[in-house]
Amino acid sequence: MRNQQKKREIFYKTFCNGNILLTDSKTAEMAKLVENSFRDVNIAFANELSIICDQLGINVWELIELANRHPRVNILNPGPGVGGHCIAVDPWFIVDAAPSHSRLMRTAREVNDAKPQWVIDKVFAKAGCFKKPVIGCLGLAFKANVDDLRESPALEITRRLMASHIGEVMACEPYINENYSEFPLFTLGQVLDKADILVTLVDHEVFKSIDHEILKEKIVIDARGIWSKYDH
Repeated sequence: MRNQQKKREIFYKTFCNGNILLTDSKTAEMAKLVENSFRDVNIAFANELSIICDQLGINVWELIELANRHPRVNILNPGPGVGGHCIAVDPWFIVDAAPSHSRLMRTAREVNDAKPQWVIDKVFAKAGCFKKPVIGCLGLAFKANVDDLRESPALEITRRLMASHIGEVMACEPYINENYSEFPLFTLGQVLDKADILVTLVDHEVFKSIDHEILKEKIVIDARGIWSKYDH
C-alpha cells in the first residue's frame, strides 16, 4: 500500500505545486463530500435562522453580525437556498451511504431545499397588494459575480414565479448575455423602472450600488441581505 501511495505521490508531483497529502481513495473521496456537507449544514443553520427571525420580527443580518463578534462564532449569511454543482449535491451521497446515521446532513439538505419556496411565499404575500404586479428578480446565478446557473435556487425561484402567473416577472442577470434562451432577460435599469416588487436573489456587486431612493418606491424582498442589514 505504501509503495503504491509513494508512486502516486511521485506522479502527482510532476504537475502539482502544492502539498501532496496521501490517503486511500475512499477517504479522499469522503473528504471532498464532507467539505461540501459541512458547508451545507452551516448554510442550513443560517437559512433556518433567517426564517425564525422573520417570524419573530428580528433583523437577521444585524443579529448575525452581533453574534459573530464572539471569537468562536462564525455564522454564515443566509440566502434563497443553496446552489452549485457540489454543495447542493454531495451531502446526498453520504446520506445514501449511511441513511440511518446522517440525520443532521439530511435535515440540512431539507432546510436548504425548502428555502426557495419560502422566498416564493414571501413574494406571493406582497403581490396581493397589486392587481397586476410586476416582479423583478435580481440574479439567476448560484452565487455572486459569476454566470454559473447550476442548481441555482435563484433560477428555480424565477422559474416558479413565472409558472405561477402571479404577474409579470422580469429577470435580470448581468453576467449572462442576450443569447440566454429560456426566457427574456432585462437590464437592471429596465427592472428598476418597471418593477413593483424587487426580489434580490444574488448579491452581485452591481446590485449593491442601486440608489436607495429608488428602493423606497418598491416593495423589496432582500433574500441576500444587500440592503436589509440595518433595516428595521
